Amino acid sequence: MAVSLQKGQKISLSKEAGGELTQVKLGLGWDVAQNPQDKKGGFLGKLFGGGSGGDSIDLDASCIMFDANKQAVDAIWFSQLKSKDGSIVHTGDNRTGDGDGDDEVINVDLSRVPANVTSLVFTVNSFTGQTFETVENAFCRIVNANNNSEVARYNLSAQGGHTAMVMAKVYRHNNEWKMHAIGETASGRTFHDLMPAITPHA
Repeated sequence: MAVSLQKGQKISLSKEAGGELTQVKLGLGWDVAQNPQDKKGGFLGKLFGGGSGGDSIDLDASCIMFDANKQAVDAIWFSQLKSKDGSIVHTGDNRTGDGDGDDEVINVDLSRVPANVTSLVFTVNSFTGQTFETVENAFCRIVNANNNSEVARYNLSAQGGHTAMVMAKVYRHNNEWKMHAIGETASGRTFHDLMPAITPHA
């Protein structure tokens, strides 16, 4: 049974998973707060309805890797789907709708994350610039990739006049990986615009 996180809550991933986690999937999802026939959101160009005048809205998930000095080491996003060290891979668009509603999935091999990387911060931003007023049911979840079981889920109210959200952080603490539910709103079309909002959480 996955733990349901509240904003600001921190958990031990290995404790919740009942053993050491090495391969995890971070799934991010959202729905449109418009008509039922509106399509699900996704990656680069997959349209989901809503927005003014029927415009599409394109939400993108990113992962930024930080070291102990809160310096960005690498970033995984739609222009770079794999970290330079190979430990983190963004799967891109989920066109089939498989995966329990995950619109974007980022795979993380925790055992291969470089030792100098102390935290991974996950964000979602509206590349098309529409605000989250048309978004509902936003969540992020950690899945144990070895048995596909959900370890933790963070449901959050994403609606508002912002165009981005700092969702969660996975970080090292006392030689184990933990998850911190952040849920802070921000504005920006790519993670570059969000760095002033992301870095304090790194």
